[in-house]
Order: sequence, then structure tokens, then C-alpha cells
Amino acid sequence: MAPSPGWGLLWVGLILGFVCTTLESAAKTNSATDALNVLLIIVDDLRTSLGCYGDKIVRSPNIDQLASNSLLFQNAFAQAVCAPSRVSFLTGRRPDTTRLYDFNSYWRVHAGNFSTIPQYFKENGYVTLSVGKVFHPGISSNHSDDSPYSWSFPPYHPSSEKYENTKTCRGQDGELHANLLCPVDVADVPEGTLPDKQSTEEAIRLLEKMKTSADPFFLAVGYHKPHIPFRYPKEFQKLYPLENITLAPDPHVPHGLPAVAYNPWMDIRQREDVRALNISVPYGPIPVDFQRKIRQSYFASVSYLDTQVGHLLSALDDLQLTSSTIIAFTSDHGWALGEHGEWAKYSNFDVTTRVPLMFYVPGMTASLPKAGEKLFPYHDPFDPVSELIEPGRRATDLVELVSLFPTLAALAGLQVPPRCPRPSFHMELCREGRNLLKYFWFRDLEEGPDLYSNPRELIAYSQYPRPADSPQWDSDKPSLKDIKIMGYSIRTIDYRYTVWVSFDPKEFQANFSDIHAGELYFVDSDPLQDHNMYNETQGGEFPQSSVP
Repeated sequence: MAPSPGWGLLWVGLILGFVCTTLESAAKTNSATDALNVLLIIVDDLRTSLGCYGDKIVRSPNIDQLASNSLLFQNAFAQAVCAPSRVSFLTGRRPDTTRLYDFNSYWRVHAGNFSTIPQYFKENGYVTLSVGKVFHPGISSNHSDDSPYSWSFPPYHPSSEKYENTKTCRGQDGELHANLLCPVDVADVPEGTLPDKQSTEEAIRLLEKMKTSADPFFLAVGYHKPHIPFRYPKEFQKLYPLENITLAPDPHVPHGLPAVAYNPWMDIRQREDVRALNISVPYGPIPVDFQRKIRQSYFASVSYLDTQVGHLLSALDDLQLTSSTIIAFTSDHGWALGEHGEWAKYSNFDVTTRVPLMFYVPGMTASLPKAGEKLFPYHDPFDPVSELIEPGRRATDLVELVSLFPTLAALAGLQVPPRCPRPSFHMELCREGRNLLKYFWFRDLEEGPDLYSNPRELIAYSQYPRPADSPQWDSDKPSLKDIKIMGYSIRTIDYRYTVWVSFDPKEFQANFSDIHAGELYFVDSDPLQDHNMYNETQGGEFPQSSVP
């Protein structure tokens, strides 16, 4: 008699449990010198515009090469603004737990003295090091990048980052401006360098130093690009001739989008070159030729970023650390390039919440390099051969960046922090994300995870606040005291559903009986999320007008 499907599910569960338990037990018996190092690469405002995610325009050979040796998560989701997203995935907790929705508070005193990923590794014998933009600078990281809790040594920030928003962009008038579009001759900018170049150089210096260390290291490297302004070496424009740049496939504000959901991209309106366009607020469209230039500069910034990642990974190879280092690569959130008539993050759409996520694990996602072999040789994005890199293994299930904490801990053989109870403000160490370790044990991920989990049960959560029902000057980044409405969004394999409800910023309390608006998009038939079906499913009208 043939075994029932239930036996197959039970068998897979038993195998998974045995393998995971064996891995964790073996890791606990290892000495510190046997422990795997961790290199965590965090990028700012990088959407899934990469070759390894199927983008046919962007040249990203070095990140694609990392992906070819990694497990890549095809559907990973984050929060849609810098500080709340970074605090969320670095603590493994969602914004309603960290109570950080803006840039103006420090979670350790505001919500709870929660542990972070680097803090946990530090407490488990690792030397923890920070380069560039890892935590968001300012109050949200206590003006110290969460030192000394998270780091063994003071974090490094490139000296040239102070020029990012200053008048360093040469305009057509020959004068310097604080522009959105800012291709530069690196030799002409202050200090003759750029922040991400400095961060790469410092990260390589630290890798050289840690090569001889008796302790394992956890090195986090945070890159600035492609965050605005698009300040990058001008030669990267040549990769993207304007005549080859297409517009967003859905460049107009969707019919039926509730006004509360629209993000008026006030931050780019403040740039001198955008101000000169005299665009009406909030819905005035950017001229088509300027739209192409924005997209060109974003893609050029991604390719510039890719070269920095390439130099960093190549150095890891040269130092013979590839066989002993886990590499995780992700972004804090995406960025809309004209989709829905928006040019920013600050929303609950996929284009701003979906991010790259990949893990390289020596001997697990790729074979260990042989003596003298380079797993990550540098690729010049200007070399046509760089287009030929084949993708590696992919997982299509929905995951969240709050899973980064338990997954890195598991891969490194550390005790995985327990799941948080509700509420968890009194617990310093717990995590709200699920451990993704099981995905690393199947060669065929199209079949593997589906054998023991129902993908329709997987949900990714995002949320974004607003000060009012209609776009305001501070709709993009309202301060906590001004938040009146919270947009709670869930993404499943079938749909994205968002409700905008009243929110009390003093009590951190949402009132789900007071719904201001809703959105429902069926992603199979509407992958760009342009057709809001909420009214049709509710049989009613929004309590406020939709955008035109």
C-alpha cells in the first residue's frame, strides 16, 4: 500500500528537526576559533533592481555573483523608512514593539532595552565592528550607533558623508548646487572621495586586521547609495544611455487609491533641481525627460554600489576568509521610481517594502573554494561578460527582515533567541521573526519548503504612519506626536491588504474600529498593485475622497 501524503510531511519534519538540532549541537561544541565569522552588508534604499532578481536593465555583476553562491529570498519584506526599518530588523522586532515610527527616539529608553544582532554576537564571543550606515544616525541610535551595547569598538563613519547633502553638484550654469541628480568627477569633490568608497576601504582594513584575530568577527558594512541625492562617479551614467531608459510601467496615480495612502515625495521636492521644475503639490507629475534622468541616476548609483560590494568581497577572497565567513546582504527598504506617480519610499506598496535578501554560507549554499580559487573575483560592470552570471538557489516563500536575527544566530551555531510573547516590552532578548534555517537544507526549493509549510499561511507585515487623511507637507515623515493614522499592511502570496486606522501616539494604540480607508490588491492579476478592490469587497465608499 502506498504511503499517505501525511507520512511524507511527517518524514520531512523529522529530518528537518534532526538536521537543525544536529547543526546547533555541533556548533555549541565548537571552540571560538571554529566559529564562522559574519559579514552583514546593508544597503540604503535598494529595491530589487538587480540582475539576480530578474532586472534586465541594471548592471550588478558583483551582487549577482554573490547571489549565485547564496540562498536568495525572492519575496523578502521590510518597513518603508530608514530608522524604523533598521531598528526593526536589527532587534528582530516590529515597529509596534520598538515604538519607533519616525527618527526621533531611542528604543532602549522609549520602548525597552532590547538586544540587537551585533550585541548578541558580541555577548557570544564575537568582535563586533560597524562601518558606514548600519544603524540610522541620530537620536534613533542614541547618537552613537548604539555604542557600546552593539559594538566592540566605536563605529566608523566616512569623513566625506557630511558633504552628501551640500552644494557639491555642478549644474549646467557651472555653479554648485544641492541637487537630486549629482553625477560627479570624484577628483573634484571635497576630500577627493565618496562615502561608500571610504567605507569599502575601511572594511577591507578591518578584515585584514581580523584575519589574525583569535576571536570570530561580526562586521556590518552599511552603504549609502542608492539613497538620494544620486551622487556617484559620473562615468556610471555611460552604462545607462537616456534613450534606453524606460518610464515606470504604471507612472500615474492609481484610480481608487485613497488619499491617505499617497506619498507626496517631499524630500526630493526640496532638491534644487527638482524645485526648479515648479511641480504642483502633491500630485503634479514630473516631466518625462526628468523622470528618465532620475531612473538613469538610480540605476547608475546601483552599479556604483555594486563595484564597492565587488571590491569588498574580492578582498574577503584574497584574505582567504571566504571559507569561514557567512555573508548576508539586504536593504532597509525599496524606493519608487515613478510607480504610482511616486518618487520615494514612505508607503506600503511592494515597490518600497520588498527588498533583496541573500545569505552565503560556506559549504552550505556553495562549495568551499579550493586552494587558490576565488569565489568572488571582482567584475567590472562595464565588461559585457559581467552579464553572464547564473543565478543561484532561490526561495519564493514570503519572509520578513525581522527574521534576520534568528537566522544569522542559527547559521552561526548560536542559541536562537526565543519567540517573543505578546506583549514583550519586558524581555530584552527575544525575536518576532521566524528562523529561516530550514530553507537552507533543500536543494530544490520549488518543492522543499512546500512539503511541510503552506505558503498561503505566510504573511509579511509592514506599517506606515500618516499625519492626516490627505497628503501634507509631513506625510512622508511625520513626527510621533503628529501621527494620527497608521497604515497596517499584510502581504500574502495572493494579495496585499492595508487598512488605515486611527492611531494615538501618546498611548501607541491603534483603533481598528475607526477605519479611515482600505486597500486590497490581488497580486496575481495586478502585480503592480494599481487596482484597489477594497470598496468592491466592502460594498461601501471611502470616508474621504480618493486621489485623482
